[in-house]
Amino acid sequence: MSKRASARFKCCLKCKALLLSQVSVCPNCKSTEFTFDWSGIAIVFDPENSVIAKTLNITKPGRYAIKCR
Repeated sequence: MSKRASARFKCCLKCKALLLSQVSVCPNCKSTEFTFDWSGIAIVFDPENSVIAKTLNITKPGRYAIKCR
């Protein structure tokens, strides 16, 4: 992922949600631990019927990182 795109989003270390860099608390899990070092993106619209969402243990719609470091 390019540095420009990844600098715009940060990854929640607990639920892997991708959030804008100015957000201070994750709306999904209420965590405050984030990283800018992530790769891959999955956008989930319907987590109940999505094979990818089930594989990644995603229960809410949104943008998620495949890998957070």
